[in-house]
Amino acid sequence: MNVCIFTGARPNFVKAAPIIRAIQKTAGIAYQLVYAGSSADPTLEPTLFDDLQMPRPDVFLGVDCVNLNELTGRVMAEFEAYLDSNAIDTVIVVDDLASTMAAAIVAKKRGLRLAHIVAGTRSFDISMPKEVNRLVIDGLSDMLFTAGAGSVSIATREGAEMNRIHMVGNILMDTLRYNHDRWKRPVCLDDIPDGGYIVLTINRKALLANRDNMQLMLSAITEASGSVPVIAPLRQESRTVVEQLSHNLVIIPSLSYLEFGYLTSNAMGVVTDSGNVAEEATFNHVPCATLNSYTEHIETVRQGTNVLVGEDAKLLREAVADMVKGQWKSSSLPDRWDGRTAERIVQTLMS
Repeated sequence: MNVCIFTGARPNFVKAAPIIRAIQKTAGIAYQLVYAGSSADPTLEPTLFDDLQMPRPDVFLGVDCVNLNELTGRVMAEFEAYLDSNAIDTVIVVDDLASTMAAAIVAKKRGLRLAHIVAGTRSFDISMPKEVNRLVIDGLSDMLFTAGAGSVSIATREGAEMNRIHMVGNILMDTLRYNHDRWKRPVCLDDIPDGGYIVLTINRKALLANRDNMQLMLSAITEASGSVPVIAPLRQESRTVVEQLSHNLVIIPSLSYLEFGYLTSNAMGVVTDSGNVAEEATFNHVPCATLNSYTEHIETVRQGTNVLVGEDAKLLREAVADMVKGQWKSSSLPDRWDGRTAERIVQTLMS
C-alpha cells in the first residue's frame, strides 16, 4: 500500500507525526508526506520536526496565497501533478483547510481511496469557510476517522454509511502521550512555579478585529487573575493587537512545540480560542475556558475540562476567577482519547 499523507498547515504535522510512526512499524505500507506550502514557510520553525521527531515533508507543493479560492485551485493543480509522478493508492487528509479540500477533490477524481482524519466535526455555521470544507471532505471520503461519539452521530445524520465511519479517538492525544516525558520548561517560567500561572492564546482574526470587546475581555482576564501571572505566547499579528490593548500580561513570542506543551500541561488554567489547545487541556486535566460559542469536540465540555465563554467578558471573568480559586468542574477523558489513535487508523487502513 502506497499512502500520501497530505498536510496544509503547521497544526497538521502534530496529527501526522503519530501516523508516520505507526506506519513505520507496519509491514506492507509505505508513505510520502506532502505539504501544500513551501519549504520556506515561516510557521515551520526549525525545531518543529525535531520536536515532533518526524521527518520533514518529502514534497512541498509550494502554494502560498491568501485568497482561499485561488489557493484551492493552485493546490488542486499542484497535487494533480504530484499524483501524476507518484504511484499512490490511498490519500490521508487531516482537518478542514481549503488545501485539504483541494487534495480530497483531486484524490477522488482520480479514483483513489480517501481517508479523513478528524472527520465529523461541525460548527453548524455554513458561513464559515472551514464548515464548507468539512462537508465536502466528509462527503467524498471512503474512510471517516472520528475522534468521538459526537462526530460519529454527525456523520451518520448526514448520510454516511456505518462501514465508512471508524471511531478511533483523538489523534492529538497520541502526540501528547508520546512527548509527555520530553517537554522542555521554557525560560519564561524561571521565576514562576508550576501551577502558578494562567496561559492565554489568541489567534482567531474575527476575535482580534473587534478591538473594543477584545479590550474588555483582556481586562476581565487580568482583573480576575489578580496576582496570578497570565502568560501569553503569541505570534506577531496577535501580539501586535494584544500589546496595544493590555499592559498587564506576560506577552512572549510563540514557543517551540515542546516548550508550549510544558507551559500548558503545567498551568493553573488555560484561556484560548483554539480547539486543539482546549482538547489538550482536557487530556492534561487542566481547566480551560474557550473564547468561542461552540466546539468541534463537545466531549471536551461534557466530560473534559473545557467551558465555552464565547466572546462574553463577564463569563470569561467568572471562569478565570474559578480557575484561581480552584473551583473547577470534575473531568474525565473521553472514550479512546488514550494515545493509540494512530495504531487504530493504520490497522483499519490495512484491513
